[in-house]
Amino acid sequence: MKKATASMKKSGSGQEEEASPSQMIDARIEELKDWRGGTLARVRALIRQAEPDVVEEWKWRGVPVWERSGIICTGETYKSVVKLTFARGAALEDPSGLFNSSLEGNTRRAIDIHESDRIDEEALKALVRAAAALNMSPKASRSKK
Repeated sequence: MKKATASMKKSGSGQEEEASPSQMIDARIEELKDWRGGTLARVRALIRQAEPDVVEEWKWRGVPVWERSGIICTGETYKSVVKLTFARGAALEDPSGLFNSSLEGNTRRAIDIHESDRIDEEALKALVRAAAALNMSPKASRSKK
């Protein structure tokens, strides 16, 4: 399977431009052509609903990243799982128990979504909002200095 790569397109002035991070995420979703693409598209929509000011990035040679005053989460796709890794997940309350991976670390937490899994959409949106709020908190600002 090909990886989504930064494609060049001609602008109105004839100069080439690199695809935006959002376009790269679109390309990743399109190239998957299976349940993983649909799952990535669904969680992306939920992240945008939960945090309308989220910024999409494309990092580390092909990982969709959602940020608001820092990384909220990444969306990696593997053969049998779509993994949402929350950069500061260990500091978040998870009353619905969405985190099911990377539980041993002191910083990150992840949600592994398998083909047959049902996404608790409201719980995921609450987690995204909490992660963004944590990034924007005064405590987070002090730790970035």
